[in-house]
Amino acid sequence: MTTIKASCPSCGDVELTPQQVRLVVCSAPAWSYYAFTCTCCHEEIRKPAGKDIVALLVSGGVVAESWEVPAEALEEHDGPTLNYDDVLDFALWLAGAGTVAAAAAAGGPLHHRPAPESAL
Repeated sequence: MTTIKASCPSCGDVELTPQQVRLVVCSAPAWSYYAFTCTCCHEEIRKPAGKDIVALLVSGGVVAESWEVPAEALEEHDGPTLNYDDVLDFALWLAGAGTVAAAAAAGGPLHHRPAPESAL
């Protein structure tokens, strides 16, 4: 049986079987990782898995799980970040909207459009 040697930050080197290692290969390579529960302290340890680590673990019998990152997570966003007031304004606007579909058809909330009187 194959033994995989991994390192726990608290306990040092531990020996694992392929079944004790979880390998997640992501469509965004920098997000790939492997994880295991330390046999000494029982903490879950998660570490990045570059191309070489993935190849080594797979050759040792670890089954790789594929993970496709949604395209939205990789989009670049411009403009200021939303803050609490933005969320509150939107919630108040939604409370005054008859239906979300009707609101969307009307163009949705805009920062320069005042909240409906019924929401105030």
